[in-house]
Amino acid sequence: MHNLENQLTVAMITMNESSSVAKVIKDIKAIVPQAEILIVDSSKDDTPLIAEKCGARVIRQFPPRGYGPAMECALRSAKGDIVVTMDCDNTYPASQIPVFASLISDQGYDLVDGSRLRKKPYTMPWLNYVANVFFAGIASLLFFRRFTDLHSGMRAYRKSMLNQLTFQAKGAALPVELLLKPTRLGFKVGTVFIDYHERIGVSTMQPLTSAWWTLKRIIKVRLFA
Repeated sequence: MHNLENQLTVAMITMNESSSVAKVIKDIKAIVPQAEILIVDSSKDDTPLIAEKCGARVIRQFPPRGYGPAMECALRSAKGDIVVTMDCDNTYPASQIPVFASLISDQGYDLVDGSRLRKKPYTMPWLNYVANVFFAGIASLLFFRRFTDLHSGMRAYRKSMLNQLTFQAKGAALPVELLLKPTRLGFKVGTVFIDYHERIGVSTMQPLTSAWWTLKRIIKVRLFA
């Protein structure tokens, strides 16, 4: 894994994650110590200072422009040939990073999606779970391929594939487009089922806005990608 680590960026978006950022970075470094850890931060607290002290490369995006523009910045700015995205709230298993990366480097995948939904995670509210299953079902029907989790924050992307993609960063539910568009364009997309842990901190997701944008992105990619 050592050679692969030098080609790897682990990218995260942060906003007021001071309670979790040090732990998450420590967990990543324990698994892939040579990987670049990149954080795009829009915090008012000391998250970016903690992240830098822990060894992350921090890009400040303040005033905040939203999740989508921050994620686009992270994906475009990553130095690695493989970019693994995670959330910085301790919900995703850093232990799976080598599995994701090796599927890109060794098995030719362009994108690997970390699905939280082999079954309902005990940490996911029922409303979120039902909505996720519903929209994954719609996408599966429209794209003639089984999807289980359109909104996962843990994925691995081949950087050369990202360089070929254009996507609408502004607006909610960007992970939906980042999964469906490569699928629609014929890139090799795989899935790994992962555990979904207890969140540290408070969720900032807006369910109604996310649901509207999810449907909008599904239809947009199906008709116009």
